[in-house]
Amino acid sequence: MSRIDVTIVNPFLSAVVEVLGTMAQVRATPGKPSLKACAVASGDISGIIGLTGECTGTISVTFSARCALAVVGNMLAERLTDLDDTVIDAVGELTNMISGKARQGLAASGRILRAGTPSVITGRGHRIRHCCDGPVLALSFATLYGPITVEVCFMDKDGCCRLTTGDRDPADAPPA
Repeated sequence: MSRIDVTIVNPFLSAVVEVLGTMAQVRATPGKPSLKACAVASGDISGIIGLTGECTGTISVTFSARCALAVVGNMLAERLTDLDDTVIDAVGELTNMISGKARQGLAASGRILRAGTPSVITGRGHRIRHCCDGPVLALSFATLYGPITVEVCFMDKDGCCRLTTGDRDPADAPPA
């Protein structure tokens, strides 16, 4: 198995931890990154956003229903019970914020990317279709309210956004 490139992983780990901590007062603890083999989402609601620039790709952020309700409820200081338009819009905005923060981190290493407008998919067992056929990096996070998974997929141009390096085991997630 290929080794996952931490210069790609770290900006996403930091972005999730920072955005959820700042916007929703939710602590997200990263798990071990892995390469995902199927398109079925690991949760009930996903925001997805396209990327262009030095490489083309997509980022998705998937929440369990319970987690999405708690995170958005914390953001709005409300108790939410349904995955309604408010939650759907907020998941799209969280995806946008996580993407923006991660892209700032990637820019620090010379990878300049622009993002499109996020879209949101709901429903248990929904599928996430990334815009390219490259490997899909899955970053899992544990929260008090349930899991979050961030998926990243790039179509590499000249090696700038390669998700893997070499032929060793995946890198461990750095401490949050």
